[in-house]
Amino acid sequence: MGVQDLRFVITGSGTGIGEATAKLAASKGAKVVVSDLNDEKGEAVAQAIREDGGAAVYEHCDVTDPDDVKALMEAAAEAFGGIDVLHNNAGIHETGLTDPGSCNIADMPIDVFKKVIEVNAVAPWICSKFALPYLRESHNASIINAASTGSQSAYPNNSAYGTSKGGIRLQTQNLAVDLAPLGIRVNCYGPTAIATNMVADYIKQSDDPAAFEQSLIATGLVPRLGQPVEVGELVCFLASPEAGFINGTYILIDGGSLAWRGTAADLGM
Repeated sequence: MGVQDLRFVITGSGTGIGEATAKLAASKGAKVVVSDLNDEKGEAVAQAIREDGGAAVYEHCDVTDPDDVKALMEAAAEAFGGIDVLHNNAGIHETGLTDPGSCNIADMPIDVFKKVIEVNAVAPWICSKFALPYLRESHNASIINAASTGSQSAYPNNSAYGTSKGGIRLQTQNLAVDLAPLGIRVNCYGPTAIATNMVADYIKQSDDPAAFEQSLIATGLVPRLGQPVEVGELVCFLASPEAGFINGTYILIDGGSLAWRGTAADLGM
């Protein structure tokens, strides 16, 4: 069964995990609404899907603007007759909003902290709210949120992002409880460092980016960065009927980095 004919809305899908998930889901027969702030990149993703024989449309959306979000869900329903899956993927990190050297509590502008929370934790709730009228009409409805290993473990210069991802993890459980009577599943996943532009920017904030990247990889039992498409495979599974007994949970996709308290070097890797 998989995701064949399921109707996806994926926020922030002009690049990274969102892009990879959109293309993967479409290749598996899903109908995908690509949305992003960057129209050029978002349109390119939707066009690439169509050129490969898939079904996709693009809709501009600022996930922090309720009017934009409402329009996104209306456009998705108009394009494909409804919504089955909402993938709340859009996210930002403080290192993308301010001088990387000021991403600590002493120096970080308060507005930066608030913006990260708004995009990563408040916006998924807004998107879920406006998708709800359509999801409740689906026979295989689910919401899939992007959390992070940062939702349960601290990293340098990560207080805003970590706080937001901790919030989305608990939001997932609360929405699962609220929406279970409507037959809507709500889950989230926690990736470690994935080879995306956002992670690349985070790595660049270090005085020694190569060494910092290696430190992120070193704790993994799979000693490399994750690939966006690997996360996309998990999203597609969680969206599928085969995951029908999975609800209100958080699934790590971290190469084993949080499975222990050592580094790969300790294993002779």
